[in-house]
Amino acid sequence: MSEEHFKNVISHAKEYGFVFLSSEIYDGLAAVYDYGQNGVELKNKIREYWWKSMVQLHENIVGIDASIFMAPDVWKASGHVDGFSDPMIDNKDSKKRYRADVLIEDYQEKYRVKNQKEIQKAKKRFGDTFDEAQFVVTNANILRNNKKIAAIDVRLKEGLESGALHLIKELIEELEISCPVSGSKNWTDVRQFNLMYSTQMSATDGDNKIYLRPETAQGIFVNYLNVQKTSRQKLPFGIAQTGKAFRNEIVARQFIMRMKEFEQMEMQFFVSPGEEMKWYDHWKQHRMKWHLNLGTQSSKYRFHDHVKLAHYANAAVDIEYDFPFGFKEVEGIHSRTDFDLKQHEQYTGKKIQYFDNEKNESYTPYVVETSIGLDRMFLVLMSNALQTDDLGEGQTRTVLKLPPALAPYQCAILPLVKKDGLPELARKIMAELSLDFNCYYEEKDSIGKRYRRQDAIGTPICITIDHESITDQAVTIRFRDSMEQKRVSILELPAIIEQVVSMKTLLRGLL
Repeated sequence: MSEEHFKNVISHAKEYGFVFLSSEIYDGLAAVYDYGQNGVELKNKIREYWWKSMVQLHENIVGIDASIFMAPDVWKASGHVDGFSDPMIDNKDSKKRYRADVLIEDYQEKYRVKNQKEIQKAKKRFGDTFDEAQFVVTNANILRNNKKIAAIDVRLKEGLESGALHLIKELIEELEISCPVSGSKNWTDVRQFNLMYSTQMSATDGDNKIYLRPETAQGIFVNYLNVQKTSRQKLPFGIAQTGKAFRNEIVARQFIMRMKEFEQMEMQFFVSPGEEMKWYDHWKQHRMKWHLNLGTQSSKYRFHDHVKLAHYANAAVDIEYDFPFGFKEVEGIHSRTDFDLKQHEQYTGKKIQYFDNEKNESYTPYVVETSIGLDRMFLVLMSNALQTDDLGEGQTRTVLKLPPALAPYQCAILPLVKKDGLPELARKIMAELSLDFNCYYEEKDSIGKRYRRQDAIGTPICITIDHESITDQAVTIRFRDSMEQKRVSILELPAIIEQVVSMKTLLRGLL
C-alpha cells in the first residue's frame, strides 16, 4: 500500500458517510472524529464480532460496562498519575512535536523494509526453490540490517527504562534523524509528557480533581471481586469490556489511527501464578487467528515484541498491521502479572484475592490482557477493503470488499423503476427482510449507478425488482465481489442473504 492509497481511504470515508472530522463546520477539532451513518454500522459490527468471539464463545469470560469516571486514587494506584507519559521532542525549525521513541522506531522500520525488498528479490530469482527461513539467517545484507535494528533497540530500551532521556536525544542525533516536515535535525531536549486529561467532579468540593480514563482495564480490576463472586467463576476466567478512553496524545495524526478520544475492546484474563506465560502464548495465537479470520492476508500482520516493558508487565507483544504508512500496532497482548490487583489492595486496604478450593489457599491472580483499538481495527478494514477493480475496456469500479458479516448494510433493495407497482413490491420485500437484516432502499438513478454506490459502501448483495417480479414473484440478486447475477424466488431471499452475511459463519472460523 502507498500514501496515495491512504489518502483515498480518508476521502472515501468522508464521501460515503463513514468518518467525518468532528465539528467540521467550525473548522474541526484536531484528532477528534465522528462516525457517519455507514461508519457507525461498521463500527458496531466490529464490536459485535469481538464481543461474541470473547464472551459468547467462551463460557469462562463475562462482560461488564464500567464508568468512565473513577475514584482519583484508582489512577494513583495504577501508576498513571506519576508514570503515564511519553517521551516528547520538538523540532525547533518546523515547530512540530513528535514522540521521540516513535521517530527512532520509524527509522528502524526503514531497515525492515530493506529486508523485505531483499526477500522479494530472492523469491523472484529462485522461484519455488526459495527457502525464506534459510535466506534470512544467511543473507549478509539482512544480517547487517538486523544487527543495526538490535543495536538501536538496546540503546532505546536503556534510555526509556532508566529515564535518562538525554540518551534518547543522543541516539536521535547519532542516527541523524530529521524532521519529516522540515528535514531539519535541530531538536530540543527530550522530556516526558503526561497523557491524562483531568477535570472537576464538582464545583463545591475541595479537592475535586478527577480524570478521564486513559484505559478501560482499571474498571475491570476494581470490579474483580464483584464479578468473580456474583458470576461464581473459577480460575482461569476473563472479564471483557468495550468503551471510550481518552489520551492527550503528543502526536495525534494519521486519521483515526491516533486520536484523543477513542474506543478500546479489552479482556483481562485471570490465571493462577506461574501459568501466565502459557496463557500469554495462548492469547497471542488466538487473537492473531481472530484477525486472519476476517480474510486478510497473513503477510499483512506480524508480532512485534516490546522493547521496553511497562511497569506492570513481564511480557508484551503487539499485533501490527501493514498500513499504507507502515506496520503499526492494532492490538496488544500483555502479561500484567499481579501488579494491578495488588496495587488496588494496597491503596484500599481491602483483600483482593482468589480462594482456590483445590489448593485450599488464597492468592492474588495473575492477569493476561488482550487490548485492541476499535478505531484502529476500523482503519485496518477500510485500508484492506478499499479496492479498484479493472473491468476491462477502460472501465473500473471502486469497491469496498468488507467481510460481508461486517458490512454496514447486508442488502440493498432496488426497484428498477419508480412506477408500475415496483416500489410497492420492493417495500413489501424490504419490510420482511428488515426483521433480520439491515437493508438499504434506493429508487434514484439508473440501476448501474445504484450498483456502483452499493459497491462503494460495501453492500454484499443487491436485490433488483423488475416488471416480471410482479408476475413470477422472483427477483435478480447481484453479488458485490463477483458481480454475478441470478434470478431467485422472493421466498428464497432470507436464506440466501443469511448464508452470505451470517455472523455465525464468521464466528465458526474461530472454533
